[in-house]
Amino acid sequence: MSVSMPQKRYYRQRAHSNPMADHTFEYPVCPEDMDWSQLYPEFFSDHQSTKKAAQVEFADIGCGYGGLLVELSPLFPNQLILGLEIRVKVSDYVQDRIRSLRAAETGSYQNIACLRSNAMKYLPNFFSKGQGLVYTNTDVEEVHLWMVKHFSEHLLFTRVPDAELVDDVIISRLGTCTEEGKKVQRNGGKNYLAVFRRVEDQN
Repeated sequence: MSVSMPQKRYYRQRAHSNPMADHTFEYPVCPEDMDWSQLYPEFFSDHQSTKKAAQVEFADIGCGYGGLLVELSPLFPNQLILGLEIRVKVSDYVQDRIRSLRAAETGSYQNIACLRSNAMKYLPNFFSKGQGLVYTNTDVEEVHLWMVKHFSEHLLFTRVPDAELVDDVIISRLGTCTEEGKKVQRNGGKNYLAVFRRVEDQN
């Protein structure tokens, strides 16, 4: 039985949403209270102990239409990947897309999910301290410089040298598999990338 995929034209919305505006979101009080089994049922179906062991290792903040999630899923099949998107229709599209992909290919795409949320306000409610690297990607040079400046000046982060990123499978995909990345390529623009890691606690 063929499975129909959601059509973007039915989910179109403005390119940006004001993160400071009042929105209604559901979120846990703390990361320990988050029930990930609702988003990744295949990873939590066997034993209760799995719930404590499995955690999200990739988070795509502002995931748009989910291109990066879908691209990374087969590359990291045993690691949980979460997209966060503030726009209602766009997050609905990604959730429907993931459901359709799971139905079309049994056993695949079980490691990706999408939540509608405001990362600026609620990121600490979902993730514990020190979970993973931070990749920044934008086609606006001023935004790139702003992010690099603030991450570089922050005591908890240090930039990963380009030499360490030569074999990074994510870097090569950031500007090619997302909606915005493809648009930039079509228009002959440029993507600005930077990667930061958390500095280990000194105490």
